[in-house]
Amino acid sequence: MQENALSTIQCDQCLTVVHLPSLDHRQRAVCPKCGHTLLTYRYHQNDKVLAFAISALIFLGLSLPFNFLSFRASGIQHQIALPDSFNALLNQDYLSLAIITGLATVVFPGLVLTGMMILSHCRKHNKKPVFVKHVFFWVKALMPWSMAEIFLVGTLVSLIKISSMADIAIGLSFYAFIGFSVCMTACIIQFDVNRYAFWIFGEVPPPKPLTPAVASVSIQRTWALLFTAALLYIPANMLPIMHTEMFGRDEPSTIVGGAITLWQSGDYPVAIIILIASVIIPVAKIIILAWLNLTVQRGLEKRTRIRTRFYRVTEGIGRWSMIDVFVVAVLVALVQLGNTLSIYPGPAALAFCGVVFVTMVAAMTFDTRLIWQNRK
Repeated sequence: MQENALSTIQCDQCLTVVHLPSLDHRQRAVCPKCGHTLLTYRYHQNDKVLAFAISALIFLGLSLPFNFLSFRASGIQHQIALPDSFNALLNQDYLSLAIITGLATVVFPGLVLTGMMILSHCRKHNKKPVFVKHVFFWVKALMPWSMAEIFLVGTLVSLIKISSMADIAIGLSFYAFIGFSVCMTACIIQFDVNRYAFWIFGEVPPPKPLTPAVASVSIQRTWALLFTAALLYIPANMLPIMHTEMFGRDEPSTIVGGAITLWQSGDYPVAIIILIASVIIPVAKIIILAWLNLTVQRGLEKRTRIRTRFYRVTEGIGRWSMIDVFVVAVLVALVQLGNTLSIYPGPAALAFCGVVFVTMVAAMTFDTRLIWQNRK
């Protein structure tokens, strides 16, 4: 397939039909109406996807069996491999949180990379087996839920939080996980969804027609999900997200309380990261999506481009709120020294997971075409 064989495409965010120019290296085609990126082109794009996917899978395999982190305090040492963080949550009767963490950090990224490797290999040899459409569908569906890079940032934050308590040592698997996260990010950057769709289907499938029934369902579902997220946000902030047991004394910590403690201890950058990711972003996402849903429900015609930009920012940053959940997962697995010092998950962890996931689904449910439907 020639890289510039795709001549026209319909923007899935504003339904504008765009005639595509011939693209050079590192150029991208942008919808002139809403500013949505339609297509990108880089030299040897498919080969790079294949190379980065294979490299990331190798690094993922290396990050599992070896020592990930070590924690030493009061003469007692505890070390973990990456799967131990999931087992620790299971041992604390947090099956749902263990499943969520395992799926988001290892299983889904592994499936996405495997799918990208299959697609790029088939495209390289111009072979289209019957299963390639299903692989493409699952790669698109699982990409937003693959959070390896967020888990890596959460691990770094957790190390800073407990660096004053004890000595921390980094194992070989931690460096492998860094390589895995970097290669996967590079692979996703190189992976152009519309180019693969054109190769598989012969065209980029147009979005479903925007009928009044489709619009009504989108608005109603978005309201229901936002209302659910707002309800979950109350226990997520009122209840403790983790418990620190030191010499038999239990010290519960909420999300805001943890950020305040970090600020008081002088870890200002980490405190700001936690505050932004776990407090500001979820609230802002709920407010912005509610505002957007209200404007399309009332048929507002103005500020269409600005509203679309707000949506894209909201959709892009919402998943980063999972940092605090991953911090808890790492700390629970690492800090287990009996009565001397141990950390356990709190009920707010699962509630906060619900906030993040429900707002992500709400952003997916919201139909951006409704912003442009009344635009003349």
